[in-house]
Amino acid sequence: MQIRQLQVACDQLQDRLLLRIATQRDEEYRIWLTRRFLRELWPHLAQIAGKQGEPAPVASEKPADEAANFEQPFSDENATYPLGTTPLLSSEVKVDTLSDGSFNLTFREGRERSFQLSLNAELLQTLCAMLRAAAEHAQWNLALDYTPATTIAAVSKRPLSRLH
Repeated sequence: MQIRQLQVACDQLQDRLLLRIATQRDEEYRIWLTRRFLRELWPHLAQIAGKQGEPAPVASEKPADEAANFEQPFSDENATYPLGTTPLLSSEVKVDTLSDGSFNLTFREGRERSFQLSLNAELLQTLCAMLRAAAEHAQWNLALDYTPATTIAAVSKRPLSRLH
């Protein structure tokens, strides 16, 4: 799946963040993230993002107008919704680091629907920045900082491979 756009927006009424992922194939996936879920997920994201440091510029094989663009407004024209239009309410996530340095985040809604998001280091940094900004906008008062991996490991009692 090639990601065209990412968006993290605060829904004040639901008191949740809505993660929207649009693909090059005009598919859109929607995932609700609660404050509690983000609080539990963040140390793991920060740990793997912190190991990456600053992302290196990615050379695109596509022309600039076809490459992923995260500065444009989120476009949902002609979108299809493989998981349906109701966002997946994520209650657990599995975090996998692959041998090529990319990452898979598998979001699950109980034992119902699931969605696997594949990210390279640059997209992971982008997602983390978007989550931090949305949580701040939501006034959730979460400490979403990057801390050394040893501190995160000491603070987090949950294994990195699975978070409930």
